Amino acid sequence: MENKGKIITFGEIMLRLAPEGYYRFVQAGHFNATYGGGEANVAVSLAHFGLDAALVTKVPAHELGQAAVNRLREFGVDTSLIVRGGKRLGIYFLEKGASQRPSKVIYDRAGSAIAEAQGADFDWDRIFQGACWFHFTGITPALGDGLADICLDALKAARAKELTVSCDLNYRKNLWSREKAGQVMARLMPWVDLCIANEEDAADVFGIHAKNTQVHAGTISREGYQEVAKTLADRFGFKQVAITLRESLSANDNHWGAMLYHDKEYYFSKNYAVHIVDRVGGGDSFGAGLIYGCLQGFSPQETLDFAVAASCLKHSIEGDFNQVSVEEVLKLAGGDGSGRVQR
Repeated sequence: MENKGKIITFGEIMLRLAPEGYYRFVQAGHFNATYGGGEANVAVSLAHFGLDAALVTKVPAHELGQAAVNRLREFGVDTSLIVRGGKRLGIYFLEKGASQRPSKVIYDRAGSAIAEAQGADFDWDRIFQGACWFHFTGITPALGDGLADICLDALKAARAKELTVSCDLNYRKNLWSREKAGQVMARLMPWVDLCIANEEDAADVFGIHAKNTQVHAGTISREGYQEVAKTLADRFGFKQVAITLRESLSANDNHWGAMLYHDKEYYFSKNYAVHIVDRVGGGDSFGAGLIYGCLQGFSPQETLDFAVAASCLKHSIEGDFNQVSVEEVLKLAGGDGSGRVQR
């Protein structure tokens, strides 16, 4: 499929505050401020790939809200559809893990502008004019019942305009329970074409477990995830299911790959040994790579290889955003992962 229009993403952009380097929260004398959020990360990745990508969100009409918008503009993301209003910008605090100590996230996003948004804030018929793709994640409906209803409104409008729809399940236990996630996401999934998940999402949200797999022990069964993907597609009618497969050796070192279920065929990527600089946004960069590959008419295998290479590179970049080019991704996907200096 060729790129025929704009990609619309919908979700929250937040202020990220993190101690320097690998300092713990209790050690921090100051915090570095950046911005990020699942759908914003996808939009930035796609803009770096040269596509026309927009973030739809709501931010407060004060300087912090404007700073978030400015950051998106730096990377060429269309911010013209962002709604202004509300009292605060959501914040999350990140403590980077190291060795056997895991990373930690603390949310401070209750009552944020997007969490308190109303359906009337978003005119989806206008938003989707000239669009070809709509992307959201399970984080957005987790912010409140109102957001779940707004997502459903968006999905119905996207279907009416024949947009392709992708959703990353992105289960967050700090935002809602497994039971609530399963109920809400089941209501939204019939409108989705491409479902994206990590190795735990299907189990956490829908109770679909991969056989012979112990995620926390780093044991991943390819055959188990084939069954997970097929079960998801059969249950909700997805055209494609993509699942990232992370084998965590430690907080710093992972094996990283993925699978794609497309037209009743299974595709697997190569497995990358990744030494992590910053893993936040890794799944979002994978989703952006899938969207790019689909819009460029890549084969299923080429699409998967591009997405996994893009997300592999993201793990080497500080911050939420994947700041890499198509050429860099294609080079890695083509087999050049040496990391040798380019002169």
